[in-house]
Amino acid sequence: MNPKSHLLLIAATVLAVPAAAEEADLAKQLSNPVASLISVPFQFNHDSGYGPIGGHKSVLNIQPVVPFSINQDWNVISRTIVPVISQNDIAGNSGSQTGIGDVVQSFFFSPKQPTAGGLIWGAGPAILLPTATDPLLGGEKWGLGPTAVLLKQEGPWTYGALGNHIWSVAGNSDRRNISSTFLQPFISYTTKDAWTFALDTESTYDWKSEEWSVPINFTVSKLVMFGKQPVSFSGGPRYWAASPENGPDGWGVRAGINLLFPK
Repeated sequence: MNPKSHLLLIAATVLAVPAAAEEADLAKQLSNPVASLISVPFQFNHDSGYGPIGGHKSVLNIQPVVPFSINQDWNVISRTIVPVISQNDIAGNSGSQTGIGDVVQSFFFSPKQPTAGGLIWGAGPAILLPTATDPLLGGEKWGLGPTAVLLKQEGPWTYGALGNHIWSVAGNSDRRNISSTFLQPFISYTTKDAWTFALDTESTYDWKSEEWSVPINFTVSKLVMFGKQPVSFSGGPRYWAASPENGPDGWGVRAGINLLFPK
């Protein structure tokens, strides 16, 4: 190898090490729901086994996350979930519906620095907006309640839980009132080359029907760079450990693309 080529190889190696570290750090931040990072995830879920004739549902959740600095110690993180739904016979011979479901808007007030023990947390309100374009795509109710997240990041590991409870406060009086608790314990491992392996549940308890919905999700994601634009791709199976009598059954699938906009 001539001296010039040798120097180029050394330079490329030196540059690659911090670049890889930056990608791994960004990938790890994605495991933190209240990270100070603008991101726009597109999360696709497909589930089947609904109702007596085995209906199916596909949901594309558009979930922009935008942090705002309110002073030198605190952030407010806006997390929005806009579901775009396509479903067929989820309530017997109910036909097909396609459109937007009800939007959930959350705001987390979160300290910019972890606690002395390394805990990261955030809390605030969660708001349910009756934006569904079809009665079978939403509850036609306004809802409100608290939401909170608590997690810790140690080395490559991230573990914690996110939750909320929403009560209906207004809306169509002919529709059933809402009292629903959402719990999402999660754990993930991020490698030095920006692969993340994650396991979580997204459990919902309906206090009106006294029924659980418990999908267990396992996902693998990889953060890659397109020029200066970081993008995370993810996918994996999900399994319904519990669901209402007419809810989804068995295995489903999750896939996603997440656009990141570091400051």
